[in-house]
Amino acid sequence: METQKPLLMDENGEEVDVYMYRLIIGSLMYLTSSRPNIMFAVCACARYQANPKVSYLFAIKRIFRYLKGQPKLGLWYPKDSPFDLVAYTDSDYARASLDRKSTTGEAEYMAASSCYGQVL
Repeated sequence: METQKPLLMDENGEEVDVYMYRLIIGSLMYLTSSRPNIMFAVCACARYQANPKVSYLFAIKRIFRYLKGQPKLGLWYPKDSPFDLVAYTDSDYARASLDRKSTTGEAEYMAASSCYGQVL
């Protein structure tokens, strides 16, 4: 997401196919389980699924460019080794200045079961 230009309601913009936009958002939401660093940007774009515009599609394309540039960054959950995953989430409804929609954050901690009581 651009830090100097927030994603705002665009009522006059050109419309985008709703089904394509929702398909892209769904794919990105699935990807956030291993890439929590894109959670905020994806959720900000997901707010506009009812009436997507071209400007929101540009924000999604920016997310894809970021993912392409950082292919090895993310969480990898090992299939065979035992580990414990602890996740915390928080929602804030009061500080969304535009429409009072939820802003969500999360933190995930992963450790091998045998490492409890030790400094990782």
